[in-house]
Amino acid sequence: MESPRPRPGPRPRTAWQALARPRTLLRTAWPWRAVAHLASGAALGAVLLCVLLLLTGFSLLLVGLPLLLLAGVAVGAVERRRLRLVDLDPAPDPHRVPEAPGLTAWLRLRAREHATWRELGHALLHATLLWPLDLLVLAAGLGLPAALMSAPLQLAADGHEAKVAKVCLVTSYPQAFVAALLGLLLLPLLLYPLTAYAGARAALARALLAPREAELRQRIGEVTASRARLAAAFEAERRRIERDLHDGAQQRLVALTMTLGLARFDAPPGPLADQLAKAHDEAGRVLTELRELIHGIHPQVLADYGLGAALADTADRTATPVDTTGIDPDLPRLPSAVESAGHFVAREALANVDRHSGAARARITARHTDGTLLVTVEDDGRGGADSGRGSGLTGLADRLAVLDGTLTITSPPGGPTLLRAEIPCSPLPPTVPPASGSSSPRTASSSARD
Repeated sequence: MESPRPRPGPRPRTAWQALARPRTLLRTAWPWRAVAHLASGAALGAVLLCVLLLLTGFSLLLVGLPLLLLAGVAVGAVERRRLRLVDLDPAPDPHRVPEAPGLTAWLRLRAREHATWRELGHALLHATLLWPLDLLVLAAGLGLPAALMSAPLQLAADGHEAKVAKVCLVTSYPQAFVAALLGLLLLPLLLYPLTAYAGARAALARALLAPREAELRQRIGEVTASRARLAAAFEAERRRIERDLHDGAQQRLVALTMTLGLARFDAPPGPLADQLAKAHDEAGRVLTELRELIHGIHPQVLADYGLGAALADTADRTATPVDTTGIDPDLPRLPSAVESAGHFVAREALANVDRHSGAARARITARHTDGTLLVTVEDDGRGGADSGRGSGLTGLADRLAVLDGTLTITSPPGGPTLLRAEIPCSPLPPTVPPASGSSSPRTASSSARD
């Protein structure tokens, strides 16, 4: 039985990867792509040297340096495209987009970027050192074999002797053909180090002009900023929905309930009065459910009095007795998204205490220290909480991750269960309380439920 042939690996994406398959390298276009990369680099370097000498003739500070910076940016863009000859992975542009339009904003941003100065350093290195090395490698890798292979032609042109490659004197056609054969054998051998040099050359250019670490940092920064914007937009949308329901649907439902109540008392006893009573009771239940829904979206006490009062209000609504002495009475006002996330975590944790833990008591703490909000919920229930079994813990970690927060759950079988949420944040500057008089946040939160 014939053994199956091994499957070929993925196609090489760079000259370095092509060198890892020495048996097939010469049957691919990679050696000639390396030759094209080095030849174009030598030509570009010669032009750069002329530009550098020209700019040196000007005042380096007043004229030469700004033009040199622009030349470095332009050369960096050309080099990133030239890398495609020996590296098929695109080299991303490390420059940021200016926030304001216009040439002045563009120049100001480019002058502050590290990428601009790396491009300038690469351009100077290319103009003074790299392109002569490119020429030297091309001369050794292609020029020497080509000179040896052309020995018969050189001898025929001279008629008597030929000095091949300036080192070997050929006086007869047998010697010339031996030199040509040697050049023919030497050419494929020298293509390996030539390709390796081109790969190293491309790796240096990518490290200076398109570093992968910088690209990853930039993408992470963009994702983090985008995530923060999404969190802020999401929180603003939640507050808008809460406000629309509170000021719109809830007020109309209150008016409907009052109207049904008046009609119920004015109607004479009989079937009509019974129907009005049922409608009035149903409207009251719907109003209660709507108030609970509004409270779950974004409780008004959270917006008015902050996280401490909202956590105390949530504890009051929990069927299991909850100790709230661990809530810092001087807890400062925090960004809206942070307060909302902290309240959401505590509310879900206390809901799980009611539904799943079988606990007799629970305890909630909240404090802000060292630039971090810490919220913990602990119960004396049966333990064994697992986010993979639909216990309501699934989305908590994701909700905190949006704010770079962390969630830790300790719940051994038999209990107790401890949920710990940490969110890095800075307190907001103190403001005037939204309500006047002697009413406390706890009183206000209680009255908001009525």
